[in-house]
Amino acid sequence: MRSARSLIAVALAAVLVTTLTTPAAQAGHNPPTATLTSLGVPLSDVLLIGGTVAPGPNGKTAIWNVSSGSPAYLNAIDPATGDSLLSTALPGADGSYAVAAAPDGTIYAGTYNNGHLYRLKPGATTAEDLGRPLASETFILRITVDEQGNVYGGTYPHGRVFSYDHATGAVRDYGTIKAGQGYVKSIDYGNGKLYTGTEPDAYFQEIDVASGAVTEIPAPPTMGDPKDKVVYDLNVRGGRVYTRVSTAFPGPMYVWDIASRTWVDEIQNEHGLDISPIGADGSLYMIQASELKKYDPATKTLTGTGLTFTGRIQNARSIGYADLDLPDYPGTSVVGTLWRGEEFRYNPQTGKSEIFQTKVRREPIEILSVAGGKDNIYAGGFLNGGVSVVNPTTGATTFNRFSQVEALMEGSDGKLWIGAYPEARLYDYDLSKPWSSPEYSPGPPGTPDNPVQALNLKPDLLQTRARALAEVNGKIAVGTVPDGDRLGGALVIYDPKTNTAEKYRNVVQDESVFGLTAHCGIVYGGTSIAGGLTTTPPTREAGTVFAWDVAGKKKLWETVPVAGAATVSSVTIGPDGLLWGVAGKTVFALSPGNGKLKKSFTLGTTTSSGDIVATSEAVYVSIDLNKIYRIAPGAKSVPTLFVQHAHRRLGVRGDHQLLMTSGSELFRIDISR
Repeated sequence: MRSARSLIAVALAAVLVTTLTTPAAQAGHNPPTATLTSLGVPLSDVLLIGGTVAPGPNGKTAIWNVSSGSPAYLNAIDPATGDSLLSTALPGADGSYAVAAAPDGTIYAGTYNNGHLYRLKPGATTAEDLGRPLASETFILRITVDEQGNVYGGTYPHGRVFSYDHATGAVRDYGTIKAGQGYVKSIDYGNGKLYTGTEPDAYFQEIDVASGAVTEIPAPPTMGDPKDKVVYDLNVRGGRVYTRVSTAFPGPMYVWDIASRTWVDEIQNEHGLDISPIGADGSLYMIQASELKKYDPATKTLTGTGLTFTGRIQNARSIGYADLDLPDYPGTSVVGTLWRGEEFRYNPQTGKSEIFQTKVRREPIEILSVAGGKDNIYAGGFLNGGVSVVNPTTGATTFNRFSQVEALMEGSDGKLWIGAYPEARLYDYDLSKPWSSPEYSPGPPGTPDNPVQALNLKPDLLQTRARALAEVNGKIAVGTVPDGDRLGGALVIYDPKTNTAEKYRNVVQDESVFGLTAHCGIVYGGTSIAGGLTTTPPTREAGTVFAWDVAGKKKLWETVPVAGAATVSSVTIGPDGLLWGVAGKTVFALSPGNGKLKKSFTLGTTTSSGDIVATSEAVYVSIDLNKIYRIAPGAKSVPTLFVQHAHRRLGVRGDHQLLMTSGSELFRIDISR
């Protein structure tokens, strides 16, 4: 799918970026040139995370959600028709986990990456940017509102809580709520108290709004060790705290009675992210075991509604009540949205229910991974996810809804190999057959799964990102990043012929595997001291490069190429036979045989993680995420600036084409003389 902006960019055609003066050029040879062409925006979809049900622009109940994008948009949806009632940009924000409505109908959204609070007053059509409540916090993870309309939020990276006075705009900082916990993942308000839950470990707190005093709530008796668990959701309803300890997938919900200060119930397989308010009959609704169910707090019983959900993610992004004035939906119905923009609704009187796609706007998706193939370019999406197959000449795109894609590689078998987040999953996609992902985008009934999941490295290796891929003698090497607050990635060698895998956790002790390449039966990897969370403290000082003998099943060597550089983000074999890599502002070359440093050039000023790729004529490296240098073979060859353009990822297709991404836009760089 091409946006109007991308089509205009293509129409503007190829832009000459730079012409080099290299040693070869000085000898009279034609210097290589780079011609940059926009191929448009290959990925766009709907991703809703934060939401609520509250009065809309027309005074009737609406479903409010923030759709992720650059920028994100606050949307009001008519629950009767699925039509968009209002869509207003949140400039500077990429998305929101946190949307809440004040008693007067004001809608607030707390956003991520910029950590701002936004407000849309009743009758307004443009959201106000209220700024960042706490200067140190870049994510507002959840918000809640009290009886007066004051806003409270939980944050990252320092696990703090703030309040925003709706009348004066004054901000109060309640500080870090639990030492060592960088995320206040969940928060809600009830009767002068705030209730919070943390990550990376599951702890519960009660905060007195007036005094700021924090009281620890004991863990549920059956929860076990809080380490590496997350208080993902928390809602205060009818004098009780309903809190789910899990992830985006189903898990146990525990019920805390505020008056008696005891845990009074446990509900297994609850999906989150929210439960409905208490209804007129004293009950509430939640998604449990893939079905919308009615929960009676008095009897602690669940009753099915017959409304069932499928797919990988089945949680509610907003859930509440609305009068729809439809024949099959008399009186009050239960309404809500799912993550891909579908609305669900159920009427208790008639038992009628349905799930349908709303008209909430699709947003461009930032490209997280890019790869070249024989006939195609492949792009994988960040957060919203998705896999697009792009025509290298025209930019024509086939978009497939999917997970966040960390890595892509076209194999010698013609299949597209996909490294996914979370759970460090590996898939193979046969492009000659119809796409049908039962988790994200199923085809017609009876369509075989395609792509097919080959690996899930969460259960046994505790990994979350399949960050790097390489092919070695027909096998697929996977480099991973661990899950949660832990260190130690993995190298996995998967054999498609036998459907077996050799798994090596901590191939470099306490380091994640960020980049891979392979040559003559040896896999070479670049590693990072980083762990599963940015708050995970490292145990080492520098990233490494390692060599792994696949047949011998052993590590041949390991070295630190750049002292003090935290990450070796990418490696490749150059046309000179050397092993090239990039660590922040430094590009280097090693002997593949023993890891001895052969060359090193400091080219940048930042520690940004770049890519390095090779053709038969040169190596190309991304520095500072705004420059691409070319390094030709030869003892006296030095890096020369080839392209200067802001970007995130760098790829290669054949010998005469580089691929570059900038936000959601894909570029082709033709190399010519």
